[in-house]
Amino acid sequence: MIYLSQMLGNPVLDANGEKIGVVNDLGIATREVFPRVTSLAFQGPGKTPFMISWRKYVDTFDDNEVRLAVPATDIRFSYLQPDEVLIGRDLLNKQVVDTRGMRVVRVNDLKLSDTSSSQLRLLGAEVGIRGILRALSPSLEKLVLRLSHALGHEIPEKIIAWNYMDLIDRDLSNVKLSVSHQTLDDLHPADVADIIEQLDPRLRGQVFAQLDDDQAAEAMAELDDDEMAAKIVGGMADADASRMLSEMDPDDAAELVSELDYDRAEKLLRLMGINEQRAIRQLLGYKDDTAGRIMTSEFVAVSRDTTVAEVAERMRALPDDFEPVNYVYVTDEAGKLAGVVSVRHLFVSDATDTLGKLAGDDEVISAKPDDDQEDVAEDIAKYNLLAMPVVDEKTGKILGIVTVDDALDVLEEEHEEDLQIAGGSTGDAGSHEGSGELLRLVRHQMWFFFWMVAEMVMALAWGSPTALAVGFALPVALLVADEMVRYVTAFFLEHDEDDEDAPSLGGFAVKGIALGLFWAAVVLLVATATGRVITTADGLAGAVPLALGGFQATAVAVLVSFVTAPAYLVLLRRRDDAGKDTSGLVLHAVALVVALVAFACAVLVTAAPLVG
Repeated sequence: MIYLSQMLGNPVLDANGEKIGVVNDLGIATREVFPRVTSLAFQGPGKTPFMISWRKYVDTFDDNEVRLAVPATDIRFSYLQPDEVLIGRDLLNKQVVDTRGMRVVRVNDLKLSDTSSSQLRLLGAEVGIRGILRALSPSLEKLVLRLSHALGHEIPEKIIAWNYMDLIDRDLSNVKLSVSHQTLDDLHPADVADIIEQLDPRLRGQVFAQLDDDQAAEAMAELDDDEMAAKIVGGMADADASRMLSEMDPDDAAELVSELDYDRAEKLLRLMGINEQRAIRQLLGYKDDTAGRIMTSEFVAVSRDTTVAEVAERMRALPDDFEPVNYVYVTDEAGKLAGVVSVRHLFVSDATDTLGKLAGDDEVISAKPDDDQEDVAEDIAKYNLLAMPVVDEKTGKILGIVTVDDALDVLEEEHEEDLQIAGGSTGDAGSHEGSGELLRLVRHQMWFFFWMVAEMVMALAWGSPTALAVGFALPVALLVADEMVRYVTAFFLEHDEDDEDAPSLGGFAVKGIALGLFWAAVVLLVATATGRVITTADGLAGAVPLALGGFQATAVAVLVSFVTAPAYLVLLRRRDDAGKDTSGLVLHAVALVVALVAFACAVLVTAAPLVG
């Protein structure tokens, strides 16, 4: 086995042993499962690039040199063929898609197999740390491997086989890959969406360019980030974007169009067919975050006297991309929703049975177009429905359906918003690996860093012993402020402002003040007990007034934190009414700053005279 990094820069010698250049790259024939190296690219005198046929001219090679079979005067130079790529230029240090692991990786090295003395084949890409170490220095790689082995922790190679690599970093549309080569076309749309979200922004459009309209539409609908989807559409040609939107389900297309600027959205809508345009415009007419906005207009509704056989015939005529049918909705003579029959019920019924008979007189669980999308999603979960009809309040006619997958999206979105408000993380576990332990500690233990900053400021002003004595109890104030924000956010998430049973803002404020007084009293009691202990200790009696002043300032900060709790609740509710997200981390930071300011003001009154 040999690696590209070991070959790059090696001398190229002709049959007479004369050096004619150094290895610059290798070309491969992409049609094969394990592609043969077909071309040798080398840099000649004066840094002039040359390319020759590997099969025709290379005699032997190793990780030190490449020796040709002919003298330099007999060499005839060639060009890269349409089905070839240069692995150093097109793969090394580039992002590729691992279509087996459904992830985006960066190629750190390329592993080659010497099947004979003069033939090389590409096995795959090294995407692990060993490829990086080897590129820096083979000796460094060996040293790290020995050390890790001595510590009982082996570092394995991470190789992605060529037939599981999809090339995205340059226009390779003319390259014919082998029939066994697995590409993005073979993946589930949700996996394609996950891969797109991992890519550099400049490469996302290139991935969509590889997909046909159906695949692009399905992948676009699976993207979690609406802003990212809008940017991708913004970079597409008008005709391509319009065709893709036409292939999407109306509710998904409407959601995406709403993220575009008005002129761009109107242009794309006008390029669509009349039916697709009408369906999307209808959904755009409803308010954000309502049942009308997330419903789809693709459903099956029939009159009471329609037979099972007639329904089956109608369903067979539906287009392939029609929304999956789980229920057939039954209407009366006036077109009002009168019942619902599951597809399973249809299968076990006689062909001559009418839908009115199968539906019976059971009340249909439905929603109104202006109902909050979260309430609709919760009802779908509550009643174990696969879809819920949305009915016009005045006419009683069915306007569309909210499917279970849309309901799950809503619940996931609401859950992420709740986590964000509560200060939790909604990202992937692996997305913070590069941020390091320090950044993770800052996010989850922010109070500690506020305490350290406060101690350093006091140490500069009064000296370290005084700062330690005064700031001894400060962590209590900061931790209480942290918990106060969690208390407020939990109350906000649990009690809707319009809920009649929810405690009033005044009641919440009174409870906050009571909690603040209670914990302030606890701090002062602990201060008194601590003062007595310190007084009896040799050499520490002088620190008692300073420590007591710090405890008193902490008690004040604790009380201030809870007294200001209603302000955080009002802020959360107002931003929620305005449809704005609120960062829980920002709330925690603000609360810690308020606690520090209250502590500092109290210290100026209680302890500052003691420190001069």
